[in-house]
Amino acid sequence: GDQINSPEENLSARQPDPERLLKVFNQSAITLNYLRSLAHGGYASLNRVNKWNLDFAKNSPQGEHFEDIAHQIDNAMKFISACRLSPATMEALNEASFYTSHEALHLAYEEALTRSNEDNTYCCSAHMLWIGDRTRNLDEAHVEYMRGIDNPIGMKVGPSMKVDDLLKLTEVLNPNNEPGRLTLITRMGADKVASLLPPLVRKIKAAGREVVWSCDPMHGNTEKTPNGYKTRKFNNVLTEVKSFFEVHKAEGTFPGGVHFEMTGQDVTECLGGAQAISEVDLKQRYITACDPRLNASQSLELAFLLAENIKANR
Repeated sequence: GDQINSPEENLSARQPDPERLLKVFNQSAITLNYLRSLAHGGYASLNRVNKWNLDFAKNSPQGEHFEDIAHQIDNAMKFISACRLSPATMEALNEASFYTSHEALHLAYEEALTRSNEDNTYCCSAHMLWIGDRTRNLDEAHVEYMRGIDNPIGMKVGPSMKVDDLLKLTEVLNPNNEPGRLTLITRMGADKVASLLPPLVRKIKAAGREVVWSCDPMHGNTEKTPNGYKTRKFNNVLTEVKSFFEVHKAEGTFPGGVHFEMTGQDVTECLGGAQAISEVDLKQRYITACDPRLNASQSLELAFLLAENIKANR
């Protein structure tokens, strides 16, 4: 949305402004350079694990779990050093790989950043792009554009997706059935995933289509409170992810990833969690202009709960 106009509630601010496309590009480039400096400049080193324990971790109900894991990693690093190995020279222990992704919604922006050579065509605005649940129609422009680039791509799969339509879309978007090319990002809602996801998984598996299954437990669980705030419930987010893993275990397929919306800020935009954020609390620090996000404490709590759930169901 910020690519097009300002979120301010007045007519002039809401007019489309092409200069904002340049601003988005420049801010994205600055952010990526900052992330690269952290990922490759020593901040990601496991030797610094205790320094990652920021205030939100210390004050979180999951802080004790974080401290325990950090202590175990610290002991492992000391053991490596005692074996006369040098962790400082091991790239895997000192650097982090990261990749960027976003929805390819504004096709004019994506097309302007598309480059081709003799063999390939890539969109250079991100490593991976995805198609939204509202723009995945077979005969529309977003599918046409995405099938023409060689980036890894994704597609949101919501409750309205039909089994035969999904199969056809996988054939169009990944005609060579290349592993890793196409990620299906399911967003069913906590109360629908157990019934709607299995038929889709079975069809794709039976057809031998190579896809990565990922879960977006945020967008299918958005609701509006009586006081007018758009929010999501922590328990619904957790329930959808757990159901996603259960479906794939039952179908003999592999759950390949999760897709969360979160922030390191101490916002009050999603309900529940150990902080027990209620509808009354939403107005305290509700700063998103669009989708409600899990705050730092809720994100950390969710990570540990999911890790425990995966470990218990191996």
